[in-house]
Parts: sequence; structure tokens; C-alpha cells
Amino acid sequence: MAKAAKAKKPPTKTEIMTAIADSTGLSKKDVAAVFEALAAEIKKNLSSRGAGSFAIPGLLKIERKKIPARPAKKGVPNPFKPGELMDVAARPAMNKIKVRPLKSLKDMV
Repeated sequence: MAKAAKAKKPPTKTEIMTAIADSTGLSKKDVAAVFEALAAEIKKNLSSRGAGSFAIPGLLKIERKKIPARPAKKGVPNPFKPGELMDVAARPAMNKIKVRPLKSLKDMV
């Protein structure tokens, strides 16, 4: 039997910031400040008062979608056991976040 190849680990936050700092000539502190500003901008745009979506040009689009509440239901047919009835619990309204890759990100892979 052949040995299984070692799985590569994704880079850590520190490794990402170091690589960006090295390639741009900025200090790690400046790169960290850019990431913090980006996170604040995303939070502002995805909040209830924001636009509901945020795009990082050429990479991805982040969207907020409001999911309405679902009421409880009694006596619903069980899809796994025909002829049996079941109760479905209520679910509160929630916000879901969807991250979609843009074309240029898909082309990178």
C-alpha cells in the first residue's frame, strides 16, 4: 500500500498577515488595521440598517437574507414513515449569510 499524502493545512491568520506584509511592503500592524477596517465595513453593510450585501471586488460577494418565521404544524405526514403523523416545531425568523464567489475567483482555481 502506498503512503497517503500529507494533507496541506490552510494558512493561519498570522501567516496570511505576514505574507501580505512581505508582498506589499507594509508593516504587519498596517495589514492588521486593513483587515479590521474591512471587517468593520462588512459589518456596517450587512447590519439591519446597511445595504444587505458587500462585495470584495474580484473575489466574492457577501449577502444577508432575511428568513421569515415558520409556525408550528401538527399532524403533518412523516416523510420517513408513510402513514405516520408528526408535529413540526416552530422556527423563529433569522438572518442567513450567503457568500458567493465572483467569476475571477472561480477562474483562479
